[in-house]
Amino acid sequence: SKDLKGAMEALIEQKRQKLSTVDKLDEHMDFASQLIFAQNRGDLTAENVNQCVLEMMIAAPDTLSVTLFFMLILIAEHPTVEEEMMREIETVMGKQELPS
Repeated sequence: SKDLKGAMEALIEQKRQKLSTVDKLDEHMDFASQLIFAQNRGDLTAENVNQCVLEMMIAAPDTLSVTLFFMLILIAEHPTVEEEMMREIETVMGKQELPS
């Protein structure tokens, strides 16, 4: 747990350093950047920022995998939807190989 917390703090510090050196800030504004600026304004503590980033890193892969699983189940249960999706892919991609 301490190792993970330390790694998060290091990543946030890297992000903070990057934000301080960029020319166009709007190109680098993401949720982590918003959290860092909220801390700079005094709206959040460093612990709040660390916890939010940690939760994003831990929760995102799990929720994404569950969402994809149920999406694939729904597609498998509705073959006409699958056929429409395949036609759409073929329309956009043509005869190109899909990237793996």
